[in-house]
Amino acid sequence: MAEATEKTEKQTIKPRPKMRVGKVVSNKMDKTLVVVIDRLLKHRLYHKYIRRRKKLYVHDEANTAGIGDTVEVAEMTRPLSRRKRWRLVRVIERAK
Repeated sequence: MAEATEKTEKQTIKPRPKMRVGKVVSNKMDKTLVVVIDRLLKHRLYHKYIRRRKKLYVHDEANTAGIGDTVEVAEMTRPLSRRKRWRLVRVIERAK
């Protein structure tokens, strides 16, 4: 009986979406932003820090974010277009 309840509990747990913080570099498209995510990696052999960048296409339903804003984005459950797989959660800081 205990095994049956464990299986049902595992099935109801939903995974959390991936959340990232980045900077808006383009908002020229309608309801779409281009956000750059910067991260630092330490090289295994040389122990030098390497900067890695990733561009994400983000869905912004209300066209609220502008260039230079720091935003929080979340991964979507399904793709909206060929490249758009992320959605805007909130604008953390506005550009000055």
